[in-house]
Amino acid sequence: MPVARALVVFGLALSSWAASVCADEAAIRKNLAIRLPSLAPIDEVTKTPVNGLWEVRMGAEIIYSDEQGSFIFEGNLIDLQKQLNVTQDRVAKLTAFDFAKLPLKDAVVWKQGTGARKLVVFADPNCGYCKHFEKELNGVKDITVYTFLIPILGGDSPEKSKAIWCAKDKGLAWRNWMLSGTEPPAVTGACDASALDRNLALGLKHAVNATPMLVFTDSKRMPGIMSAAELDKKLSTLNPAL
Repeated sequence: MPVARALVVFGLALSSWAASVCADEAAIRKNLAIRLPSLAPIDEVTKTPVNGLWEVRMGAEIIYSDEQGSFIFEGNLIDLQKQLNVTQDRVAKLTAFDFAKLPLKDAVVWKQGTGARKLVVFADPNCGYCKHFEKELNGVKDITVYTFLIPILGGDSPEKSKAIWCAKDKGLAWRNWMLSGTEPPAVTGACDASALDRNLALGLKHAVNATPMLVFTDSKRMPGIMSAAELDKKLSTLNPAL
């Protein structure tokens, strides 16, 4: 077969495949919307390595569907040859942090010493573990802490978060409350607390469903708390010259 003709045939086959893929994606979106009206808005529909199986993504949530949206299943897709949990690997990539792109303007900031070493913490003002961790931070030198307030524990967490965010000195109000239980100043006058809504959305995007959540400058995350010694060691590996 002449090269020119072969290229035409290949192009037609590729176009046919692309049209088929688009048709399947459209069918899945349409049929799932009809058959599962409570389903969250679909962000992405993509083929998986398994013939006839499609990944349907809503934010960081993943389910799987056949090519017509007639059957779905929820669970982990395992690649036995690679010994890889495909679902968990995909979710980890979707929810991964990029420290350099975090909106630090929406965080409560305080520093100790030179502040040369950086740490991000997602925290709720009523979180007992967060309060314990805040005390551990007293023993860490030369650190700047960026705390994203995410009021997820209910009760008066939203009100306390707003009061801390609206305080003249946010860092001081946060530390006083977490370390000594000093109530943050009452909110007086207008205050733009929309950062708290953005923080909740950020936490949802990165699957932060418990506090505290620590994020380091290498973009690695760690749920829970660390002792001052453990944190100092970790920060030293990230900033060996400091």
